[in-house]
Amino acid sequence: MGLIKSGIESVRAVELPGGIGAGGEYVAACRAVLVTWRSSLAGRLHQVYVNGRYAGTTLDSEQRRMIVQAPGSLQSAVRIEVFGVESDQADTDFSDSLTPLCAGGGRVRIVILRGQNLPIDSVAEVYYDAGSGEIDYSQPLSVEPIRIWPSRLDKAGFAMSRFGEGDFGYDSAAAVGFGKGVFGSGLIGLDADAIEWQSPPMDAGIYRFAVVVRDSAGNQSAASESGEVVVIPAARPAEELSVCSFDKYTNTLLLSVS
Repeated sequence: MGLIKSGIESVRAVELPGGIGAGGEYVAACRAVLVTWRSSLAGRLHQVYVNGRYAGTTLDSEQRRMIVQAPGSLQSAVRIEVFGVESDQADTDFSDSLTPLCAGGGRVRIVILRGQNLPIDSVAEVYYDAGSGEIDYSQPLSVEPIRIWPSRLDKAGFAMSRFGEGDFGYDSAAAVGFGKGVFGSGLIGLDADAIEWQSPPMDAGIYRFAVVVRDSAGNQSAASESGEVVVIPAARPAEELSVCSFDKYTNTLLLSVS
């Protein structure tokens, strides 16, 4: 049946201190996090995933909290998810079925299909509109041209297939295996695989991107433009939270966040 997403709400995560001093200061070196949630799922166990990775399964159907280990890096927010599972799938890791976590908040990932019809010396460049709505083709966003075929062996092997089916000097033997690429995007009998490019960190906003492919002879493809892409950088978590003061008469707690 897999992971059950419905019926679970109010997921909360609180970092547990490694120790608390007499003055209220604490040490959070172990990165242990207490995860709690509410669930209407009866007779089912629950699994917790941290940044898309399996962290643990509850021992019984009534358990609504679990201590997990959080990543030590504070460069991006940590994604914690809770799902229901049937008891016979308690030890099954469903990480592969979850939406992959974007590596680095505020970055855009662009997937480029490459087929055997592209020359061995092809390069791609990425352009964008800087949020203006009109793409600027005078200065690429990519720091350096993206090589479509980083290695000649990626393109094709010599004398390993039917003569004349590849570009001059290259046969089609190294084409992506059938069913291993993007169906319908390659030449007849050959699949097309994909290469990925990731942008530098970008500010929050709405952007449009375009990809242009060139070869060493100066030939250039038509620009392939994207629709609008919304970029929302992940919030940087607080590195330290300490208690400045507490007024017992007014029940006021003053915290310092840094």
